[in-house]
Amino acid sequence: MAGAIIENMSTKKLVIVGVILLLFQAFSFMVGGLIAPSPTTAVHYLATKCVDAVKGHQSGRWFMPWGPNQCDKIQDFDEAMSKKIEANDIVFAVHIPLPNKEMSPWFQFMLVILQFDIAFKMYNQIEDGAVATIDVGVAYRDDMLGEWTEMAHSIERRKLSCNFTTTKTYENEGRYYECDLLPFMELGNVAHKYYLLNIRLPVSERNKINVGIGEIKDIRLVGIHQNGGFTKVWFAMKTFLTPSILIILVWYWRRITLMTRPPVLLEKVIFALGLCMTFINIPVEWFSVGFNWTWMLLFGDIRQGIFYAMLLSFWIIFCGEHLMDQMERNRFSIYWKQVGPIVFGSFCLFIFDMCERGVQLKNPFYSIWASDVGTELAMAFIIVAGICACLYFLFLCFMVFQVFRNISGKRSSLPAMSKARRLHYEGLIFRFKFLMLVTLTCAAMTVIFFIISQVNEGHWHWGDYTVQVNSAFFTGIYGMWNLYVFAIMFLYAPSHKRYGDEQSRVGNPASGEDIQLTTTITHVDGPTEIYKMTGKAAQE
Repeated sequence: MAGAIIENMSTKKLVIVGVILLLFQAFSFMVGGLIAPSPTTAVHYLATKCVDAVKGHQSGRWFMPWGPNQCDKIQDFDEAMSKKIEANDIVFAVHIPLPNKEMSPWFQFMLVILQFDIAFKMYNQIEDGAVATIDVGVAYRDDMLGEWTEMAHSIERRKLSCNFTTTKTYENEGRYYECDLLPFMELGNVAHKYYLLNIRLPVSERNKINVGIGEIKDIRLVGIHQNGGFTKVWFAMKTFLTPSILIILVWYWRRITLMTRPPVLLEKVIFALGLCMTFINIPVEWFSVGFNWTWMLLFGDIRQGIFYAMLLSFWIIFCGEHLMDQMERNRFSIYWKQVGPIVFGSFCLFIFDMCERGVQLKNPFYSIWASDVGTELAMAFIIVAGICACLYFLFLCFMVFQVFRNISGKRSSLPAMSKARRLHYEGLIFRFKFLMLVTLTCAAMTVIFFIISQVNEGHWHWGDYTVQVNSAFFTGIYGMWNLYVFAIMFLYAPSHKRYGDEQSRVGNPASGEDIQLTTTITHVDGPTEIYKMTGKAAQE
């Protein structure tokens, strides 16, 4: 009888394969820990106060904080009052990056966070629910002497969340409020060398615009972008892993199609998992270095969402196919109650992503976190997503426990076999249990990575501390996914070896119990003997 490689490969060869995969896993962690720098870099900027002396405020004019064509500057608002400069004539200018530096397409994305420095004044305090109206534009150029080209312009509203930690008295005037960081801008790629932000805070008492927001002293920005060194390591991993997974995928499906029977559900799902892994591996990011593709962040999120949905669905079906009886298994419709919520959750992730990054393709200053409703929805979504991920893992643990219990029930049939055949099946059971434990470990790491990624992504919006995720965690988890998919396709591919009939009859060739058990175990087609054995019909 022919089975899968996991049951027909010798223990020595299987151990060698396992050690090689383990070495590759360690290497994937070391690549991030020893070679790649940290995934992102945060650069702090202090806005320069420029004066727009032209009446009517020409729309095509850009104010540079430094350089040969720098603007007319003031140090503070006291100087503006002494020179009778109105608030509407002040432009906060920020050049990205700092002097004598350049941005690069290797940075992949740029996230900008805003923070106001607001001084306490008894006669000008921050009102409850105060909202700052920001007139902002961003421009780019690739030559220090070239003209600025407008990329986007918008009028945004950001709700202030500030606390004054001391007593509000005249003695404490001049102390600063503690204000939360505000989401400001996100670019899906960094295709140009220089960027310029011009920020205005228009004041209109009649329309109650920027009234009751306190005495703003300065505007600080934090620019966050991916490290170029990490990007190169990441691209190199994708470039290496793509052909590796693609080759094993073609090899696996070729072996499936050479069989006389049609592929069962488990084999189809394994193939689909390989396809999704290949899809997320394809290094299309290389094109983002040479092309101005602003949608790469959104496309990357979609690819990762598809892979998450496929991986979580695979684990459910993988365990379920070793629990169902022979009448129920091999039917995808059986799993709609488990797979349905996964697909629905992935669709919600997609909608959530489209609501922010989809809109940012047109307006990089848009943020779902800018409104109270958006913030509450986003927070609730992240919390619910984390809880669901934990519940999924607990449910998967329960399914694995049921599989183990199901297999233990079949062990009662083993004493009736010949010694050689009993040892063979005991070896298969041990191998399968070990693979299930590896699956649980992979699932646990995936859930942890998902939760940390969500927390890390939302941290700047919350204004709290975040979990520091280093490069080793990213490269290690990514390598783990590839190695796991590679191992599943390799171990569950049909084997050309056959467990010989003469070997199965050693010791007691005419045993009636042996013949009957063999018949009940192998009369139903499936990828492995454990797959056939765990069906309830095998117990009859």
